[in-house]
Amino acid sequence: MRLWMVLLILVIFGLGWRFAFAGSPPAAGTLAPEFTLSSQDGTPISLKDFRGEWVVLYFYPKDFTSGCTVEAHNFQRDQEQYAQKNAVVLGVSVDSVDSHKQFCAKEGLNFKLLADPDHKVVSAYGSLMNFGITQIAARHTFIIDPQGKIVRAYTSVDPNKHSHEVLAALDELQKTSPGAAK
Repeated sequence: MRLWMVLLILVIFGLGWRFAFAGSPPAAGTLAPEFTLSSQDGTPISLKDFRGEWVVLYFYPKDFTSGCTVEAHNFQRDQEQYAQKNAVVLGVSVDSVDSHKQFCAKEGLNFKLLADPDHKVVSAYGSLMNFGITQIAARHTFIIDPQGKIVRAYTSVDPNKHSHEVLAALDELQKTSPGAAK
């Protein structure tokens, strides 16, 4: 009886984990799904606007939470290094434009945070987590090259050191992609 109960729990947990994520992230080597979303200032931002530049597209669960704040501060701290690498950082969550506006004002963020309240872009990037009636973005990051191809995908992110990890990856990628750096 105990064995059956343990097996039942494992099956339920396994199925629950499987359905917690809607879709799988696009693989490195594929074209990045196109999108247009509103930024914290209400301006529509499209991925195609950044052709010719490297894009660090990072998904995060929620404005004003500890891990998300740390990750955003680190990306903000390193903005000059991203600019030197011809790279732009775009953050995406399912929070509203107003929430992003307040978050940026409170935390002194000046890079673009994009609102995806309809979950379309988060889903297209396989980064939507389902928790019953609540859905949030998973902490995933995609590095997109100047031609619009995903060249690196991170589905396990430590917000404390992720910006340094991404900068190191950009150094490596730009060394192996002649003409791709600024």
